[in-house]
Amino acid sequence: MNRILFFILILSGSLVSAQEKTDAEVIRDLFNEALTSREAYENLEWLCKNTAGRICGTPEAAAAVEFTYQTMLKMGLDSVWKQDVMVKNWKRGEPEKGRIISSLFGTTDVPVCALGLSPGTGEDGLVGEVIEVNDFDELEQKKALAKGKIVFFNRPMDQQLIQTFSAYGGAANQRTAGPAIAAKYGAVACLIRSLNPELDDYPHTGVTHYESEDEMIPAFAISTNGAEILSVQLKNDTELKVYLRSTCQTYPDVPSHNVIGEIRGSEFPNMIITVGGHLDAWDNGEGAHDDGGGCMQAIEVIRLFQATGIRPRHTIRAVMFMDEEVAQRGGQAYAKEAFKKGEIHIAAMESDRGVLSPRAVSVNTTREKFEKARNDWALLFEPYDLKFTAGGGGVDISPLKNYYPDIVFLGMMPDNQRYFRFHHSGFDTFENVDRREMQMGAASMAAMVYLFDQSSLMHLTGM
Repeated sequence: MNRILFFILILSGSLVSAQEKTDAEVIRDLFNEALTSREAYENLEWLCKNTAGRICGTPEAAAAVEFTYQTMLKMGLDSVWKQDVMVKNWKRGEPEKGRIISSLFGTTDVPVCALGLSPGTGEDGLVGEVIEVNDFDELEQKKALAKGKIVFFNRPMDQQLIQTFSAYGGAANQRTAGPAIAAKYGAVACLIRSLNPELDDYPHTGVTHYESEDEMIPAFAISTNGAEILSVQLKNDTELKVYLRSTCQTYPDVPSHNVIGEIRGSEFPNMIITVGGHLDAWDNGEGAHDDGGGCMQAIEVIRLFQATGIRPRHTIRAVMFMDEEVAQRGGQAYAKEAFKKGEIHIAAMESDRGVLSPRAVSVNTTREKFEKARNDWALLFEPYDLKFTAGGGGVDISPLKNYYPDIVFLGMMPDNQRYFRFHHSGFDTFENVDRREMQMGAASMAAMVYLFDQSSLMHLTGM
């Protein structure tokens, strides 16, 4: 009897241990692990405090590459490597200066910063009268007044739009294209109202584009408070001048790296799911939300798989992309090399919208396949106050679509109301990241990757 009971116990134990968890139980494990861990948050702190200013081509960017490389090596992943990327090499130089000079109001210093790829003013700076415009149409109407002057684009982000990314998109062209257009009308410099929905003293930088050397006039962002002051004074003193000084310069391209780590799939190791963020960040801040936090979330997805014992069917790859902010060469190099090597990329996910509280998870595929995924997955995310919606993608993973037209983009959409307070500014610091919000986002990403990996390859991709 004792021997029979012993074998029954052994058999029952084997059955229990072999029983697979439900998707809901696995997702609960992912959130439990994420919310009780500080590893990714502490890694983000190190990154922010030790590699601040890591725009591509800088020693700080190189230090960030090495830190994330070593971090993934210590995790014992199946493969960790650096992928060569040639990047632009723009340096800001000395701190910029901006000053309003008015016979009515005296002199007023205002916070400014050079836009990425802008040339400098030279050591002596420059002084010019100012014309204020709201958009390109108004500049066209005033083009006869622009010659020899500083063009001041003062179109704010639309406060009435609920989605701040839409508000950003509606105002961003004055930064990306405004200086080049102003140069065509003979302007000597350009000032752009910072793309910030609130009033503060942080100028928000970002890249601007020139098509030729003739268009390369010095371009600056002015803080929203500074823009308000300048606009008010201009209404009362149309002859006021602004002094601007910057010493920024673009040097020859330099080598850098994407950083890649992966755990190989148990069934389909040649099929890859990419999850990533961009490692470079503007040099006027710490790049906590944009995008150090996104990088740490990407690494955390793999750590969560390890910690909860998930054995993926497909290869899961974390990628720290370089050069998203300036020329997007990291994403382009990653996609091109993947295709050249004959890799099969079935899905990709990117975190580059800040590490605030997640509000939704998403999948970007055909309507029929989306409906199938929603029916299968939406209820699994309800306990975490997450909606399931269509969408997904990002700047760095988008080049994969050129080589893999059937690739599925997954997404995690955080709350967007505060993100542009931080974006591209000195306000984007580690202290403005909440650990719990960041970890909720990482768990949401891990859950989406898990579901796609385990059960949804066929009906989402048609492969």
